Amino acid sequence: KEAPPGGPSSSSAGMASSPCGNGNFDSGLEIKTRSVEQTLIPLVSQITTLINHKDKPKKSERTLAAIHRVGQAVSVAVGRFVAVGEAIATENQELKDEMGQACFEARRAGDAIAQLTDVASALPSQADGRVTVFSDRTGMVKAARLLLSSVTKVLVLADRIVIKQIITSRNKVLVTLDHLERVSTFQEFVQIFSQFGNEMVEFAHLTGDRQNDLKDEKKKARMAAARAVLEKCTMMLLTASKTCLRHPDCESARINKDGVFHRMRCALEQVIDIVTEARSCGENQLLPASIYNGIKDFKSSVECLRENLYSSSPQSMGSQLEALVERTEDFTDSAYTSHEQRQAILSVCQLARQDTQQLMNAWIEAQSVHAKEATEDMEVAILKTCQSIGDLRREVHKVAVGRATDLLKVHGEQLPLRALKTAGAEGNLEAVAEYSRKLTEQKEQLVETCRLLCHVSGTEPLEITCVHAEETFHVIGPQIISAAQTLALHPSSKIAKENLEVFCEAWESQLCDMALLLREINDVFEGRRGDKRPYLSLPRPGVSRCVSFWLCLQEQTSMAKLGLELRLLSSDLDTEVEKWEAQEHDIVRQSQSLASMAYNMYLFTRGEGLLKTTLDLFHQAEVCASVSASFSSSPPSILFSLLFY
Repeated sequence: KEAPPGGPSSSSAGMASSPCGNGNFDSGLEIKTRSVEQTLIPLVSQITTLINHKDKPKKSERTLAAIHRVGQAVSVAVGRFVAVGEAIATENQELKDEMGQACFEARRAGDAIAQLTDVASALPSQADGRVTVFSDRTGMVKAARLLLSSVTKVLVLADRIVIKQIITSRNKVLVTLDHLERVSTFQEFVQIFSQFGNEMVEFAHLTGDRQNDLKDEKKKARMAAARAVLEKCTMMLLTASKTCLRHPDCESARINKDGVFHRMRCALEQVIDIVTEARSCGENQLLPASIYNGIKDFKSSVECLRENLYSSSPQSMGSQLEALVERTEDFTDSAYTSHEQRQAILSVCQLARQDTQQLMNAWIEAQSVHAKEATEDMEVAILKTCQSIGDLRREVHKVAVGRATDLLKVHGEQLPLRALKTAGAEGNLEAVAEYSRKLTEQKEQLVETCRLLCHVSGTEPLEITCVHAEETFHVIGPQIISAAQTLALHPSSKIAKENLEVFCEAWESQLCDMALLLREINDVFEGRRGDKRPYLSLPRPGVSRCVSFWLCLQEQTSMAKLGLELRLLSSDLDTEVEKWEAQEHDIVRQSQSLASMAYNMYLFTRGEGLLKTTLDLFHQAEVCASVSASFSSSPPSILFSLLFY
């Protein structure tokens, strides 16, 4: 076995902390996923054990045997690891050279460690007869560093395969999406959408795993937002496309459909930007400057004066405060902010100005006498300034959260949505226009409230979620209106009615998400951190705990896929039934009922739909089973035709 060449020595602590601490190696590789990090931890632990024993080269036989086992275990593990890496290289020619070199270096380093810990190669001491190992300290350190670096490189290269899978899956979805946009018949649409549903489920799994694996919380939040858009838009795409096919000359239907396709493409592009970091994970789209971050930075500058009076100037602190106060204009200039709330915010801002001015005066005086540390007057001013800034944070938090809470209570009744549905079904275009204006006003209130919540969210991931909520309300509002206009133009169309219902459900779902977001913001403000909410067809916390307990992840996955298929089948069945004259046919009515019940059960696992309790779910399952049993006497050919439709 070839021993590695010598090199500069390194401390064991530094080498052990590097892989899982800052994530950087001699090779310049950065660990960005938890799976790579967790894979390295056992290896780092074993190598640390070996390196730490370097300080006492004379070992007892028992200790020597343990070190020998560790060294051999490292070598064997590296051998198995390299075999997998080489297999990956064979299947992915574009990585063959890089992966082959990394595997070669890992195998060489593993062999070197095995040789250095081999009892047969150790020499007995002339003094006491004990065996002395690790005579080549530099060689062991060099081999360990090479092993960690090469193994990390193999893992990072393997991670490229995961990224490649996501990109490939996205490309398939885009191609099918283009086909869906150009279809001209229902039959063609049904066939392509079935393929699209399968591809979306695959893409959801890949991106869901990636989201959970990311170390960067901001990237995880952006991924969650993009995946939420894709999940909700999938159902909108189904009904909007079918509406366009049924009413090809309807302009509002075309606008409605185009909006969904555009939003899905943007979300798909955002996912790829995150996983490939093509745009530094969207960092070029900077988050709006929030009051919370401004307060945090200003308070940090104030408290730093205790340690260094000369790190900045009093003028810069005054400018920093004014920039912070300027951000409060989103609150004070809002037409929805009450006079009392506006005055309270302005009063706190004025108090902060006064306290900061006193601090600046004491600071200038301390600098004039060349003080080395904060004077007593400065210390008092620092405490008062921090207190007034804390009061400002509490005041804007109270206004933002109070506004959001009130809006959720009012909008929970869904009066404009109900009125739009009724007016559309009656073909009343004037009423649709009137209630569209009310919904637009509601949308503007929600958009502004999301902007205020972003100011007080407390963390960057929650800021990203606030921005996502703002964008969602901004987009879905006009889409609901276009769907209502289409229904008003075609009041007898079941597809147009279903389409409006789907968009209204998306609005209601976003209101539910906003309530969860509000709870998380309160948790951060009060020093608590609740569980993060899941996306993509997983049961929501507290909504369906019994179902979450009984359904394993695989069953939820299957239900997500079947849910799309059920919605497609039931929707197309309704479409086909519209052509039938004998709608009272028992099989038709029973199949419609069965599809509706099955889809309601699917929605329950997501915390949505008509079923509200576990008891409701069980009762629905019993009814569904009895309806299914009645099909046993139906002609198989008829059942097959219904399933096909």
